[in-house]
Amino acid sequence: MAEEVAVDYTLSNPDTLTKYKTAAQISHKVLEAVSGWCVEGAKVLSICQRGDKLLNEEIAKVYKGKKITKGISHPTTVSPSSYITPYTPLSTDADEAAITLNLKEPVKVQLGAQIDGLGTIVCDTVLVKAEEDPDGEITGRDADLLLATYYANELLLRLMIPPGLLASGSEEDKKKAAAEKRPTQAKISQLLETVVKSYDCSIVEGTTSWLFERNEIEGKKKFVLNPPDKEGRAEGVPEVGDVWGVEMGVSLGAGKVKTIDQRPTLHRRTTITYQLKRPSSRQTLSEIVKKFGNFPFSLRQLDDERAAKVGVVECVRSNVLRQYEVVTDKDNAPVARLLTTIAITKNGLVRLGAPPALDVSKCKSDKKITDEQILKILEQPTARSTGAKGKSKKKKKKPAKKATEEEDEEESSEDE
Repeated sequence: MAEEVAVDYTLSNPDTLTKYKTAAQISHKVLEAVSGWCVEGAKVLSICQRGDKLLNEEIAKVYKGKKITKGISHPTTVSPSSYITPYTPLSTDADEAAITLNLKEPVKVQLGAQIDGLGTIVCDTVLVKAEEDPDGEITGRDADLLLATYYANELLLRLMIPPGLLASGSEEDKKKAAAEKRPTQAKISQLLETVVKSYDCSIVEGTTSWLFERNEIEGKKKFVLNPPDKEGRAEGVPEVGDVWGVEMGVSLGAGKVKTIDQRPTLHRRTTITYQLKRPSSRQTLSEIVKKFGNFPFSLRQLDDERAAKVGVVECVRSNVLRQYEVVTDKDNAPVARLLTTIAITKNGLVRLGAPPALDVSKCKSDKKITDEQILKILEQPTARSTGAKGKSKKKKKKPAKKATEEEDEEESSEDE
């Protein structure tokens, strides 16, 4: 029998990046559809169910006949205005199943797909509109919230790039740039707070970005913004070859959080093994391992939702499963969140799974960023131009007033 060849799952293997990009394309397509379903009066449960159905349909179309795992890396969740964590109600909880969306509330849509254990997750914040109502101008505090979140996210993504990676000039200049100290977590938090305070907003307490690995969305590295006292340490630094899930959470209030008395419905398998005593617990865990591996899932995705609600109790108590508590803004202030899956390559940052760029021309606010250091960082590219595609020169816009995703798309074909 021939020996199995170990598969290289690093970004140096072009197949790895292809799988990530395939998963990202599915995530983008479904995110666009789900965002369009977020209209006044729509039921959150129905949107989540439709989103998962579409995810499964799109995933089934790729890598047919290949002996690789594929599936949902994060179920469709729709978090109402002041909700911070991903929210997905159950059909067997009547009160939550009846929750509907209110006009103009900011809802957070999060979902993702995985190919061969290589997952992309994306989250966007959309304002609920009336059905068949065309998108118009966004004004007042709604505009403040979206602009603060967008620019804070753009700043954080640039600060994730290793020093000197995109430096130009002589070899000496490049070495000098590479030798520069990385900004500390405190410095980064300070810069981000300056951005959001420009719009009278706050960073959500404990907003965390994680290293993504194969079959793992909470890897060995993490970065915490506005950290709670006990969990405030960053672990590791972003490096070439890394894939990260970069999160930005912004509140119109003080950014403090609270856990509410509501059934957690989102869970994830841990690495802990334990001999479960109840047959129902063992049956539930077996289904979870087979369907979801180590990726997050909703109890509504299991075959028997009522049985699953019972079966996960012992699993959570014995730490075989982690449950995601339902967390909201402490003052019930509206919250926006973005989550971007990025790859850091030798040519810079590639946005694998990313929310669509905010159309800042539609956001009318009387507030703006004035800090020169921040404006200078926001003007910096996130990837090196490889010259693969010709670009017509465009007129320069005002600092911090343009979308940046185009840069990443143009460089992504030559990132390996």
